[in-house]
Amino acid sequence: MLIRRITCGRALPLSIPMATSPLFSHPKPPSPSSSLPPRVLSSSRSFPFSSLASASPSKPSSKRANPPIAALVEVGGVKIAKDDVVRESDPTNNVPDNIFSKIGLQLHRRDNHPIAILKNAIYDYFDTSYSSKFVKFDDLCPIVSVQQNFDEVLVPADHVSRSYNDTYYVNADTVLRCHTSAHQAELLRDGHSYFLVTGDVYRRDSIDSTHYPVFHQMEGVRVFSPDEWEGSGADATSYAAMDLKKCLEGLARHLFGAVEMRWVDTYFPFTNPSFELEIYFQERWMEVLGCGVTEQEILSRNGRKDCVAWAFGLGLERLAMVLFDIPDIRLFWSTDQRFTSQFSEGKLGVKFKPFSKFPPCYKDISFWITDSFTENNLCEVVRGIAGDLAEEVKLIDNFTNKKGMTSHCYRIAFRSMERSLTDDEINQLQWNVREAVQNKLHVTLR
Repeated sequence: MLIRRITCGRALPLSIPMATSPLFSHPKPPSPSSSLPPRVLSSSRSFPFSSLASASPSKPSSKRANPPIAALVEVGGVKIAKDDVVRESDPTNNVPDNIFSKIGLQLHRRDNHPIAILKNAIYDYFDTSYSSKFVKFDDLCPIVSVQQNFDEVLVPADHVSRSYNDTYYVNADTVLRCHTSAHQAELLRDGHSYFLVTGDVYRRDSIDSTHYPVFHQMEGVRVFSPDEWEGSGADATSYAAMDLKKCLEGLARHLFGAVEMRWVDTYFPFTNPSFELEIYFQERWMEVLGCGVTEQEILSRNGRKDCVAWAFGLGLERLAMVLFDIPDIRLFWSTDQRFTSQFSEGKLGVKFKPFSKFPPCYKDISFWITDSFTENNLCEVVRGIAGDLAEEVKLIDNFTNKKGMTSHCYRIAFRSMERSLTDDEINQLQWNVREAVQNKLHVTLR
């Protein structure tokens, strides 16, 4: 099947076989056994989530019905078939059903949603400060090539973010974008000098109140031609860095008011120098975004050899949780009217009023791990079974015996944001998790 990705007014082909940190964020390093880049994989390598039959005692009698998942979704006029994105038989594919189900929901395009309210507030700042020069893209297809996602923004071949432990691969050459910067090179080639890209991004991650495998980012890029900095008394890099800091300090004041700020030097593969902007808010220092002066190699490769540019990236959920007092990242995906009715277009910073205090239920699972085990793989299994009913997965104990075997014990917190869970539901979820952990991660339960 050929899926056509519509961007910048033209269609670009993206082949997906039928067999099938964000910009400016630091991915959590996986274990050494999972950090190999995708190029080392071969068709003979077993997929970590392949199913194996195993004998087991009788299961709890109650059954939990999973909600149906659409077989076809549409993003910006592009139709994406589930069978082309989720293929358990393909050893290079690690996209589960629950991740595919989020494609096309585009919370950032729903004007009454906190994510979109924040996005539009940022748009207002750039429209006012730059006379609407910034072109906005918020409907680009999240399925991109490895080249777009990594190579074109200079992510090293051995960088942990390329691993199957961190990124969702459709096949060895195609991924669900892990950052909106996957579109940066293409937009530069198309001649854009001011642009903002907003979209849903995908990363395999832990389970807790601030992490979710799908979230939303915004990237901004501004390109300067030589006549803009010549005569300023500053070199091109210094000129771009000064303009960048002025721009983003203004954005921070627009969102948070008159706050104290500080700049922290950092490292990103695609910018040099690189910075993080922190603000003092609610009696603590909080990182707002990452940014820097674009590496010259990126500009040279994309027809801007004599130019200089800056870029920034920010996570919308992270800022929205602070601005709206939203305590759990799962709430952004809630369709409960008690949540959705609290927010209105254009009203930034309305404080969320909790509508439930349902108790969590804790279940422990212990097993002997293998060399290939990673916590991200465990979280993927738990999400696949429990979905958003899984509130947290936390390592509470580990030890290595005299034979060199290592045991991990994880505590899983199950809790619905909308209702009380029954004992039968919890027992069924835990049973299914135990069975899936044993079969898919090839560990031995204790």
